[in-house]
Amino acid sequence: MAQSSFLRPNSLLYNIEFRSFLTANSLFHFCSSSLTIMLAFHIYSLRNNPLDIAALGFVQVIPALTMALHAGDLADRVARRFLVVLTVGGIALLAAFLALMAALDMVTVWLILFIGFVSASLRAFENPANIGLEAQVIPVNQILQGVPMVATVSRVADMCGPVVMGFIWAWGGPTSTYGTMAAILFIATLVFRFRISFKPAPGSKNALPPLSRIKEGLQFVMKSQVLLGSMILDLFAVFFAGAAALLPIFATEILDAGPEGFGLMRSAIAAGALTSAVYAIRFMPAASAGLALHLIVAGFGLSMVVFAVSTNFYLSLLMLFIAGICDGMSMVIRHAILRLASPDHMRGRIAAVRMVFVASSNELGAVQSGTMASLLGPVRAVVAGGLLTVIVAAVVAQKMPVLRRLDLLNFGSNADPVQPVK
Repeated sequence: MAQSSFLRPNSLLYNIEFRSFLTANSLFHFCSSSLTIMLAFHIYSLRNNPLDIAALGFVQVIPALTMALHAGDLADRVARRFLVVLTVGGIALLAAFLALMAALDMVTVWLILFIGFVSASLRAFENPANIGLEAQVIPVNQILQGVPMVATVSRVADMCGPVVMGFIWAWGGPTSTYGTMAAILFIATLVFRFRISFKPAPGSKNALPPLSRIKEGLQFVMKSQVLLGSMILDLFAVFFAGAAALLPIFATEILDAGPEGFGLMRSAIAAGALTSAVYAIRFMPAASAGLALHLIVAGFGLSMVVFAVSTNFYLSLLMLFIAGICDGMSMVIRHAILRLASPDHMRGRIAAVRMVFVASSNELGAVQSGTMASLLGPVRAVVAGGLLTVIVAAVVAQKMPVLRRLDLLNFGSNADPVQPVK
């Protein structure tokens, strides 16, 4: 019998450490996204006050904006596996504590806000350490094979986790839900700890104080057209054209699709992102990654323009599916850029800068969408945002030609080789 190409000795999946990382990272994403969603559901169920959800979102974004850069510096000075084990295990303990408090009927709004802040703080330290550990696990000659796998499986876990936990909540309530999360997170912690070998901190070429090291990371990103340009494209695409916050308005008032239609619209975006991410595992446009990234971001903006002016529900679904495809492929390319363009001794700090960009775009994008919709109306707001995204893509292509001409197949001078463990 012919052996699957994914299981041949030269396949990355033949690498036991990569399989372990892929498994543990997926379990973490499965529970991390679930915890964020279920905390919002839980806090609203206590008092039915939308402001409680807003407060939860506020306390969860603070760590990404205030702690991320320091977390990235720490990820460049301390063994990354240690940080990942510590933070994932810490979130597991938080979930277990919530399960206990739910069983005792002692969960309050203030407790959820506290848990939300602490869990977001732990994620702020986990993210740069996780990205750095991933780079130490995936051999340099298999980056373009491994990055799409990690990105795709993580996206699937992010989407499936809240759905599964929602069913568990309906069946067994908050105690069972948080308890299940805690058990899965403990398993992920054990896999990170015992199935991935110790890897020392990369160290730094310069003995600088912490603030100078953070500045060094920021300056590296600002001087790199590839890193800065890809982050700008992501920031403005989400900031201007991210219409997720307005989907309820389109579903109910414009397309008259009701809650069922709203669910299908959210699913269309997720299905598109998943389709492109899976496709990218084998067929990522690596040789023309820079040009592809610009076209994808512009395509995302144009699809949102057509979605905004559409009054046909099925056309709107198609445009959201296309937007999801663009988002998924963009995510994979940007992940590969981050891996290849970051020197190992600065990878944590560079990942932290990206985290600040992502947190800013997600939170401020929702604020921008709501504000523009109140001033211009939802249709004009999304049209304007989509057109501005196309303009940003064109400007970045003009001002940052190194990114536009990026060929990932021949762009790996900063990638640090690691030896596969079998």
